[in-house]
Amino acid sequence: MVRLFDAIVVGAGPIGGYLSRKLNDHGHSVLLLEEHDEIGRPFQCAGLVNPQAMEAIGLESSILTPIWGANIHSPNGKIVAIGDPNVPRTFSVCRKIFDEAVVMQSIATGTEIMLSTKPISATVEDEFVEVKIDGSNGSETVRCKLLCGADGAHSWVRRKFKMGSPTETMIGFQIEVTGYSGDDGVLDMYTGNRIAPGFFSWAIPTGETTRLGTWSKANLMEGSSSEDFMKRLMGDPNLNTRFAGCSEVGRFCGPVPSGIVRRPLRERVALFGDAAGICKPTTGGGIGPGFRQVDILVPILSKAISDNDLNSSRMKNIASKLKDMKRDQRKKRALRDAFLTEMDDNELESIFAVWARPEVTDLINEFGDIENPITLGVKMLREVPEFRRLAGRAAKAILWS
Repeated sequence: MVRLFDAIVVGAGPIGGYLSRKLNDHGHSVLLLEEHDEIGRPFQCAGLVNPQAMEAIGLESSILTPIWGANIHSPNGKIVAIGDPNVPRTFSVCRKIFDEAVVMQSIATGTEIMLSTKPISATVEDEFVEVKIDGSNGSETVRCKLLCGADGAHSWVRRKFKMGSPTETMIGFQIEVTGYSGDDGVLDMYTGNRIAPGFFSWAIPTGETTRLGTWSKANLMEGSSSEDFMKRLMGDPNLNTRFAGCSEVGRFCGPVPSGIVRRPLRERVALFGDAAGICKPTTGGGIGPGFRQVDILVPILSKAISDNDLNSSRMKNIASKLKDMKRDQRKKRALRDAFLTEMDDNELESIFAVWARPEVTDLINEFGDIENPITLGVKMLREVPEFRRLAGRAAKAILWS
């Protein structure tokens, strides 16, 4: 007999686990597929979870370090310190523990999980999607009313059903080190075209270790590799002498897709998280936006699943609920481009000189928000005279996109 589920979710990362649990909460049967033999490995993420996402999942036990502030380094080493020790902005988590716990929550609410298993074919029929899967116990054919791709930047589901590509894809590279003595609760951000052209590098405290990372886009890298940028970052004493005693204990890299794809939903198929291009263009974070996408879509998809009516027209209408997320991504990308990506190092130094002024730092601390930097960006464009020259290239995109 061919087993039938309300939904099959491909990818047992945090988005796939959270999605499965939310579908269970609405009374649906779910099969969760994971191609690896364990949850949480490998991971390709800086491991930051914002307070809203942490509250939704309730996994404070996975927190390694609360992050309340940042030291932002200019290309020449000027430092602007921001943050308030009494206001946690985000949390550095153990992704192994976090991912496993999210998936365990979904299993506890009824999800069936199959590890070391992946889809090898899928066909949309009138009443169901027929999916052939291959795993450690051989091949099996299963059916579902809705097939969900939460299978990351290289999503098989997205490619199989030709659902489009993210607006842009950045390249992230990260190593975990010992010997970096950063400030408690504070991450370091480094800028400059030598180490992260158009973007930034980071040092994130994770308890006994630190995650050092860099990201950029291929067209800005001019033939250099991500590893080259990391070596330049760690070898530049003008940026931070704390790199001198670092010893690498692990490394991982991967793409960072941002910009929701052209067709995130189609007949009986939906994309979530990285597969849909949900990552923030300002920081590359995907867990918070991915959770929010699930919260937006699942209540509406639940009714469609119960009706077994997931035709193209209805799915297109459900996809329209993501228009605010798309608009938000465009504004954040415009803000990033105006204040970072389109700046050369000399312009960045001028920006840092302004950021370092006490009244501007106070503005950042009052209105700065990792999840929503647009409010701060508009404030700076309007209230800081030196930033008004940016208005031509930033304000139009931020205010009207």
